[in-house]
Amino acid sequence: MKRPAQALIAAVALGSLTAVTGCSGEGEPMTFDGPSAAASAPGRAPAPAPATPRGGGKAVPRTLMPAGPKAEFTTANTLPDGTRIGVTTLRGAKSGFTGKVWVWAPPQYFDPRYAASGFPVLIALPGGNGYPNNYWMGTDLKLQSSISEWSKEGKSLPFVVVMPVLNPDKEHYYDGSDIPGRPRMGTWMTEDVPDFVRANFRTFASRDGWAFMGSSSGGFVGLKSVLKHPDRFKAVIASGPDTVPDSPLWAGHEKERRANDPERLAAALGAKPDSEDRAVYLAFQVGSRETGVANVRSFVGKYTKGPVKTRLQVIPDGEHNARTYVKGMGDGSIQWISEHMQAPVPASAPQAFSPPARGTAARP
Repeated sequence: MKRPAQALIAAVALGSLTAVTGCSGEGEPMTFDGPSAAASAPGRAPAPAPATPRGGGKAVPRTLMPAGPKAEFTTANTLPDGTRIGVTTLRGAKSGFTGKVWVWAPPQYFDPRYAASGFPVLIALPGGNGYPNNYWMGTDLKLQSSISEWSKEGKSLPFVVVMPVLNPDKEHYYDGSDIPGRPRMGTWMTEDVPDFVRANFRTFASRDGWAFMGSSSGGFVGLKSVLKHPDRFKAVIASGPDTVPDSPLWAGHEKERRANDPERLAAALGAKPDSEDRAVYLAFQVGSRETGVANVRSFVGKYTKGPVKTRLQVIPDGEHNARTYVKGMGDGSIQWISEHMQAPVPASAPQAFSPPARGTAARP
């Protein structure tokens, strides 16, 4: 089921086109440095506050300030609000794999009120091969601009969106896993990419600040990653996902394949006592016109128990494509995971905020 539907292929093409032709300042050096450079800028309306922090009096998870080494970003795309999607090449210290990673930070990230706060991270994965581009880095699908708008409306936290390549080539699917003898894509996705984010962005030490979002094959990888590492990641929006590992590269490695099977992982986690520190939140999305509706319903019905919390959104007239899934996010999925994650926490005394001038350190 890994081969994408025609509509999903079209979404990949659109994302690739945007990367080549569609943005102001494309290829210019840029940085995601913190908001200190904006603190003394002339006053303008501050960035909208995000949804209320979760927890109802619970202690806020510790903020981790960027630890370095600092990555070198160039501009891949620019949104209408002036925020930018940056791209860099990550050499994974733990996986040994080298690939591109795109990142977008919301307007709130550059607001001095949040200079001392971590931000939640959403690792966004595409369908299809997801190589050499991750199609979420294009502006045509409006993922980033939608999150920005939803955060103003209180539907979403202002996530830092991280978009790594999904596979190391166009020939095979690696199921986001360490298949013996192959590039270690499981380590890349769940260790190298988060380490890179912590090196360059203000994050939370707790898993309350970490989630995945993915379509089709990317939905499988996000789902599997959360179930396999509930100590690191708390939630996923899995859209039209596969629910079993089916890469042909698993041949001869059945033990390892089973260790990366979401159904086995969900059954094992669901058998444990329910508790806040191990609960995971799986937001499934599927278009009503997809062939995978019954499979997703079956997974939800069978494995929702104990620490495994689920939500299923069937998108009316939806198909197996990225545009359908962004609509589903706005219709409820992004709000549901946001309610269970940690919001950035503003300083008690708000300061005036103005986006820094083009090319300065604080502009995305």
